Amino acid sequence: MGDALSQRVSGSVIRILVIRRRYLGDIVLLGTTIANLHRHWPEASISLLVDRAYQDVPRLIPHVSGTIVMPAKATEWPGFLLRIRRQRFTHVFDFDNTERTVAAVVATGAPFRTTYDREDRKTRFPSAYTCFARHSRDACESRPAIDTYHLLLQSAGIPTPLNELQLITGVAARAQALRLISGPSRKVLIHPGTRSRFRLWPTERFAALIDRIQDELDAQVFLVGGPTDLATVRTIREQAKTHVIVLRQTFSVEEFAALVAQCHLFVCHDSGPMHIAAAVGTRVVALFGSQNAAIWRPHGPGHIALQTDLPCTCFPAGQLPSTCVPHDAYRSYCVRKLSVEQVFDAVKSQLGGIRVT
Repeated sequence: MGDALSQRVSGSVIRILVIRRRYLGDIVLLGTTIANLHRHWPEASISLLVDRAYQDVPRLIPHVSGTIVMPAKATEWPGFLLRIRRQRFTHVFDFDNTERTVAAVVATGAPFRTTYDREDRKTRFPSAYTCFARHSRDACESRPAIDTYHLLLQSAGIPTPLNELQLITGVAARAQALRLISGPSRKVLIHPGTRSRFRLWPTERFAALIDRIQDELDAQVFLVGGPTDLATVRTIREQAKTHVIVLRQTFSVEEFAALVAQCHLFVCHDSGPMHIAAAVGTRVVALFGSQNAAIWRPHGPGHIALQTDLPCTCFPAGQLPSTCVPHDAYRSYCVRKLSVEQVFDAVKSQLGGIRVT
């Protein structure tokens, strides 16, 4: 262990590969892991291995030296494995432990390779690793994801005192954001999308919330969504009675991060954009259904995660668009139990101390 964690391994400068293929929020939450690695080895190079859909995210995370994209086609694998072998990584931290990531781990030839040893899931190809971070399912489900991430560093004897997320955006992205949402009013950005259609708060409630915010709180609301959210955004705009501004552009991750950083409050579901907002320092009101808020709530102080009591009692027959699957966070409608009044009160609380001159 001591040799593996020295500043130099076999005469080579420390070169670290961090593997977390997806999703947006999961990769953003790696920020504190990267910060602690950099604190421990200031001269080390740190690369992130991600799926192609998320290749723009790592460059926003401080101290990331490079991004490696996981192959999408079988024909890409030989060249990919050869390239990562040539990078002569000394340390690999595999947060996924899938068959694909194990192949990448082995190909690095790194003298130090670690992943999780989970109580509730068998480790794939344990012989591919030199070290393991052991943890129980109960412990994992009762603490933030970032704390579980840090276990992998601690298995390597690396201290993890840093706990602050940060994303860095460029001048051009910040300038664009200022052009889009400039003005003297308090600014509330609402993102009504989520990966699961079951976890969508109803559009008519978003519309009612927007009207109350603009009528009662002297704030301007902006609506934004990804390509799959266009119908939802359009419906909310049609249902709202007050003038909500719809941002119709397609934003890169960097442009979106710069945009939300210019707002006073971000209202959203439990989602990747939620973690981006927290990482750029914007207050969040997040709507949770049956997801585990202990793990995935927005990171840092000052945020509000709204969630009804769990386990919930299901809605009466006929009040749901399709069958709810209890205990499946991706196929349950629990978020619909949050009322407009609850969400408005949270928004009012968040905006209460903000004055715009």
